[in-house]
Amino acid sequence: MWVDADRAGVLEDIAAQFEADRGVAVELVTKDFGAIRDDFITQAPTGNGPDVIVGAHDWLGKLVQNGVVAPLELGDAAGDFQDVAITAMSYEGQTYGLPYSVENIALIRNVDLAAEAPATFDEMIAAGEASGAEYRFLVGLDPNAADPYHLYPFQASFGAPVFEITADGTYDPTTLALGNEGGEQFATALAAWGADGILNTNISGDIAREEFVAGKSPFFLTGPWNLPAVKEAGINYAIDAIPSAGGETASPFVGVQGFFVSSRSENTIAATEFLVNYIGSEEVQTALYEVGGRAPALLSAFEAAQGDADVAAFGAVGADGVPMPNVPAMDVVWSDWGSTQVAIINGQGDPVELWRAMVASIQEKVDG
Repeated sequence: MWVDADRAGVLEDIAAQFEADRGVAVELVTKDFGAIRDDFITQAPTGNGPDVIVGAHDWLGKLVQNGVVAPLELGDAAGDFQDVAITAMSYEGQTYGLPYSVENIALIRNVDLAAEAPATFDEMIAAGEASGAEYRFLVGLDPNAADPYHLYPFQASFGAPVFEITADGTYDPTTLALGNEGGEQFATALAAWGADGILNTNISGDIAREEFVAGKSPFFLTGPWNLPAVKEAGINYAIDAIPSAGGETASPFVGVQGFFVSSRSENTIAATEFLVNYIGSEEVQTALYEVGGRAPALLSAFEAAQGDADVAAFGAVGADGVPMPNVPAMDVVWSDWGSTQVAIINGQGDPVELWRAMVASIQEKVDG
């Protein structure tokens, strides 16, 4: 079983319990999380890969495309998990992963600088202006790739998801939706925000965090991974819904992490039991949450964690979220999407023309 260092400790304990109960040893191999997907795709077909890996749900399309992951029969247990987690771990109607965590961004507000949660993007910027702080609003961006993940809720509020979303909540990878009228309206808004200094591609994620914890902005768009720094700085904070810029709900991407069984595993029955009955238990899901800080995917563990106001607040925002696309076509979206956002924010051309060129480039790659 391939795992990363963050989760190894908890899994060592549950692996020992499984061996004691079932007489089946679980060998844990610690790997860098970022290397697991591609190493698994390379090694699984040779028969030398692991039986189980930990991974992110947006790897799934690529794993299925390469034939290296097996369907996971959850049966009635599927109803024990958050719907968004099961949707994220499913591809073309089949569930492949045992989810253990859900995660999304939200708006963190310095209550001492802004007493009320803003309902709209314009209200947020006005409150930022009224606060007298150095920055009206902070979000970390990359000078070459912006950050489509963090900016996605604003794009979604214009009614422009990446791909068309079907009636059952899954993505149609053959139909790009970000090229619709709402996408072009978002591009126009990006240009205005860049020209007004609301968005700045020279403010990285690290800089945004440092400036927010220094009390230099009332608003910071980020995830739970930055909460420890906010708490350590003694900021009086609240966690709010992301305000709409385009009139529709500002839905963040929801990221789900979990475990996948190799299609080449010779221990499928034992691996499935280990995932469903052990890692899928409230005890283990809670332990993984306590170690990693990511909200549990299992409903009973998630509800128990609601005693933590931060988990409850991020969860409330995530309830309006959508799973990050797990289709293989998503791999070709990010580069053009990010570089085009940079060009638009920095005023390097007509925003609608730049956006249309981006859509054409992505469509060509999706079709190719």
